[in-house]
Amino acid sequence: MTWKRTSASARAALVLALLSPATPAGAQATGDWNSARTLELVARARARRATPHADSGLANYRALATGYLYFYLDRKQSDERTLVKVDQLALEIYWAAPNRTKQRIIGLRDVSRLPNRMRYHLDHLTVVQDEFGDRIRMGDGDEVRDVPHPAAPGADSLYDYRLADSLSLQLPGSPQPVRVYQIDVRPRRFDLPAFIGAVFTDRATGDIVRMSFTFTPASYVDPRLDYIQVSLDNGLWEQRYWLPHEQRLEIRRQLPELDFVAGGVIRGVLRIGGYALNEDLPANLFEGYPLTAAPRSAREAYPFAAGIFQGLNDEGLAPPPELSVLRRHAAQLVGRRYLSGLPRVRFHLANASSALRYNRAEGVYLGAGASFARVLGRRLDLAAGYATAASHASLAGAIQLWGSGATQLRLSAERHALRELGIRPAAPGAFNTLTAATLGHDYLDPYFANAVRLELDYALAASWRAGLRIGLEEQQSATLATTGALFQDSAAFRPVRSIDEGRLLAGRLSLRRTSADSRTSAWSGALAVEAGTYQADRPEPDAYLRPTLELTLARRSADQRAALALRGAAGLLLGSPPVQQLFLLGGRGTLPGYPYRTFAGDRFLLAELEASRQVVGPWLRGRALAALGWSNFAQAAPPAGWAVRETGGARASLGLGVGLLYDILRLDLVRGLNGGEWQALLSVTPDLWDVL
Repeated sequence: MTWKRTSASARAALVLALLSPATPAGAQATGDWNSARTLELVARARARRATPHADSGLANYRALATGYLYFYLDRKQSDERTLVKVDQLALEIYWAAPNRTKQRIIGLRDVSRLPNRMRYHLDHLTVVQDEFGDRIRMGDGDEVRDVPHPAAPGADSLYDYRLADSLSLQLPGSPQPVRVYQIDVRPRRFDLPAFIGAVFTDRATGDIVRMSFTFTPASYVDPRLDYIQVSLDNGLWEQRYWLPHEQRLEIRRQLPELDFVAGGVIRGVLRIGGYALNEDLPANLFEGYPLTAAPRSAREAYPFAAGIFQGLNDEGLAPPPELSVLRRHAAQLVGRRYLSGLPRVRFHLANASSALRYNRAEGVYLGAGASFARVLGRRLDLAAGYATAASHASLAGAIQLWGSGATQLRLSAERHALRELGIRPAAPGAFNTLTAATLGHDYLDPYFANAVRLELDYALAASWRAGLRIGLEEQQSATLATTGALFQDSAAFRPVRSIDEGRLLAGRLSLRRTSADSRTSAWSGALAVEAGTYQADRPEPDAYLRPTLELTLARRSADQRAALALRGAAGLLLGSPPVQQLFLLGGRGTLPGYPYRTFAGDRFLLAELEASRQVVGPWLRGRALAALGWSNFAQAAPPAGWAVRETGGARASLGLGVGLLYDILRLDLVRGLNGGEWQALLSVTPDLWDVL
């Protein structure tokens, strides 16, 4: 059985185990906490754990562990992830009776996708050989310290146990499925460092064959810790010895004072194999520090069997099933208590632009917010700000009524919320602030809304989500509140486009597939249909339908030095929509090489091609891009004062450019081929737009 297949079957079995009802076949029907039968099984596991190989004839072993560590940015309200750094490592591991261990790092290499100074604790790079001992420590004691193991002596007084299920697992080294018990574990006191999760014990021997767990908030030493999740999986070797097979770890951190859109996540996976049992090991092997490393040159020259990005190609950055299910399972065990190590009340910023921005409709905008997290998946966000030139305050509040991961339900209300015309934003907020303040180039086409929304988001499968949004808005035009750049009086702003003012009642149904996993081959897409009624000066409201489709196909080389992306978008307007629902094309963000947003229509097509290749390390990347766009007015007419027109057939553009500093900054020179112009465009990698 290959490692890949074994890992997949083990993960699938764990998901079924954690989702299964608490009615163990042949065990007990009620699943009561601390039943006599359950405590008997825990005592048996404790006894086996105290002398795991005493009667088995195992004197020692050596093995090889290989795996990956990923550091990435995640977004708690979406599936988007941005890879920052990947490490690949190889370890020699040794064990000898009674409980002596030694590990040696013989292979270690890394690649950074964004600038970082990440340094890992040593135990993030090693294999857990004794199930953490009687006291669980992580991060060399700087992350978690002195959490009692659920099968440690005296743990009965600290934990409650429940026999949740009896099932069969296909595990490495065993030709037949292994019958195991799933024992749920919860702490009796939530204000103490404690384990929350499940242990799986072999029905025949009582050995612990798997543990999947997280911790109480009181367990976290580092105040930046949101959570830690761990999955340990053993394999049966020579059909006699339960020894480490796979371990997975996920650690999420964030500033304790600031609730921001993105957090830093460390996720690691190590797989152990190549066991050699009862060999003659050197007598001095276990002397000195239990972890050593080969010289740096030898570590970097280690002949890894797989590429450094192979793990991403196989699994992506999405949490594996056993870890994604674990969090919900832990919440069920403790009654949806607050499981994060971060404070319940924090300053809240949706992104950098929600704190400070500058544009021609608001002038200088200053904002701040706060968030309150009650239990897992339920929170309240409040924000307020003031636009100096427009002389109005904005307010926003959102209640997340449910956020289990699979289902999210959110109710929000806003006053003087900034909205924008067009198909998509042309630049991230902080970048727009910089160009507006210094050059007078404001890429927003703004208007304002007072709104109430109810949003439901539901996970259909691993990468598929469905969404439903119902909203009522009072929409009003923005005005040219300030005429020029903040730091250059001679740089004048373009006019603000007026909208059809009135009341919009709309519902939006969406289906999307996400793929933010940095795989060599991936695709994503979104299909949305919005239907609404708009009432302005007329006694009867006008109705409209607005379907849109977006698709992205991405290919990367195995070493991820070369990349190719093809994006397509299309939209259609039916009925009598307000002008703010029209599609805008041209220039930055859609069809470069043409004046900014000079094309419009009630239907459009847009195709974009981008190819890039690394030239010099992370510092310089060559780029080539092309775009093809079309817009048409079939029912509506170009709005008065907007200075827009149809494309008059398909418009194309070609360009070359470079990506600088890990491809964060991009400088492109583009030419519109059908009556277009030369344009030099400075932009930022899309991976950071929602942060800025």
